[in-house]
Amino acid sequence: MLELTTTAALILSAIFLFIFLDNKWQKSKNGNSMKLPPGPKPLPIIGNLHQISSPPFRCFTDLSKQYGPIMHLKLGETTAVVVSSPEIAKQMLKDLDPSFADRPQGVAMEIMWYNYSDIAFCPYGDYWRQMRKICVNELLSHRIVRSFQSIRRDEAARLLDSLRESSGSSVNLTERIYSFSSSITSRAAFGGVCRDNEALIKLMMETLTMAGGFEIADLFPSSRIVGALSWTKRRLKTMRWKLDVILDDVIDQHRENLAKLAAAPENRGRRSGNGEFGGEDLVDVFLRVKAEEQLQFPIANHNIKAVLYDMFAGGTETTATTIDWTMVELIRNPRVMDKAQAEVRQALKGSSPDQYDAVIHNLKYLKMVIKESLRLHPPAPMLPRASNKEHVINGYTIPAGERVLVNIWAMQRDPRFWKDPEEFEPERFHNQTVDFIGADFHLLPFGTGRRMCPGMTFALASVELALAQLLYNFDWKLPEGVRVEDLDMIENVGLASSRKHNLFVVATSYNE
Repeated sequence: MLELTTTAALILSAIFLFIFLDNKWQKSKNGNSMKLPPGPKPLPIIGNLHQISSPPFRCFTDLSKQYGPIMHLKLGETTAVVVSSPEIAKQMLKDLDPSFADRPQGVAMEIMWYNYSDIAFCPYGDYWRQMRKICVNELLSHRIVRSFQSIRRDEAARLLDSLRESSGSSVNLTERIYSFSSSITSRAAFGGVCRDNEALIKLMMETLTMAGGFEIADLFPSSRIVGALSWTKRRLKTMRWKLDVILDDVIDQHRENLAKLAAAPENRGRRSGNGEFGGEDLVDVFLRVKAEEQLQFPIANHNIKAVLYDMFAGGTETTATTIDWTMVELIRNPRVMDKAQAEVRQALKGSSPDQYDAVIHNLKYLKMVIKESLRLHPPAPMLPRASNKEHVINGYTIPAGERVLVNIWAMQRDPRFWKDPEEFEPERFHNQTVDFIGADFHLLPFGTGRRMCPGMTFALASVELALAQLLYNFDWKLPEGVRVEDLDMIENVGLASSRKHNLFVVATSYNE
């Protein structure tokens, strides 16, 4: 991410020297009476970048053991406060909410989400409330999520059929899980799987990798020359063009179909749409409210595309990452695998597919397995926030506009709250009331407060069904020659914490 070409080295050195001297002049001019949180001593120009390794949340965890649970870092010409304590996170995200409800800016979010026109990265305020309300009411509410159960069952059946065709052979389970997850999200939000689904998945994964805030253009945002020499913006603009082609096609197809439906005599007097059940899907809703022109903040195509990309990325990545990590941990822990399979097979035996949702919802041990997987492998390992007011926390000043990174990966492995925190032990939740709905600050895989992930219910419904079906229908082992200890448990760099390497397994059909 921080690659510099040899030909640019001299130019960049001069730029960095200018930035360094300018920063020194500004500090001497304005003074600095604020007591910032402690942190490692920065070097000129690069700050603490030499101490940051990939993935950043792991090295932040190590640094916090030396400098404390609230830590100040200089990252190029930018700064960040890293929080690794549930108590301090509670002050910021609950007690002082919405003072820390903004999001930090970044070049990937600006370009790929249409100048922050989405929900996940737009500034906190009335526009955010407007767009979030539409998505929750039309896609993410408990009632709507339940209505998608036939879509989930259908895609789960497709996943199982594809694995049966490869029974006894090594398969890339990660790819198939992403296809499963993206198809559910597309059918729910777009009324069907888009024609360029694989290209959209690839764009999403590249975008999330680049949206972590550690691209060279993010670390030296005021330098036009750095931005011009960086490949980041050029690559992102190419990706954005590809995204436009895909999402414009989705919107155009919806417009054409809506026009045909409106002209059909049988549809007079009733609202119909592109949804799989004959009603409106999310795209239809946005096109309708756009045409009605009654929103507080009128929307255009770029607003619709930004939110659609939000929904696709959030719905696909969270679900797929959680299923993938859980399967990895089950394979690494045969005792847990056997116990989870025994529960699932006993509960589902003799049940019909239309009973699965109700039966799976009551699988207590499977829920503990998922909860433990989310503890060790939160889909978003750091919550990026930005302060909109200056606050003093634990005696340290957090300036207005400061980027704040809440390291939930570290908090969910804090030995003060978790016995043997590095171990995969679902039984730890047997007699605990700790849950991930945002109230327990040492378990925040979906965040908390106003900016908590609104798609939690949507994701968990797919996660529970997929895992139950995979455990019920197949026995699992690693390909010949691959040992459990060979599985690399390092995460990808970026906003999401998907596993760096895909999971290859051998699935053998289970015969009752």
